[in-house]
Amino acid sequence: MADWGPVLIAVVLFVVLTPGLLFQLPGHSRVVDFCNMRTSGVSILVHTIIFFGLITIFLIAIGVHITTG
Repeated sequence: MADWGPVLIAVVLFVVLTPGLLFQLPGHSRVVDFCNMRTSGVSILVHTIIFFGLITIFLIAIGVHITTG
């Protein structure tokens, strides 16, 4: 049986937290910019910290498991 929980959670968080795709924190002109498709080094760092925190919560603290087979 394969555990697809970590893979699915990581892919969804990666897509949602890509800087500039849905939102960018901090933005270029405001604190949060939506759908601007631009990025900066600071926003990459902020989104990386948010990604690491959320993936830690989902995989270690909650323990999400999706098994197949």
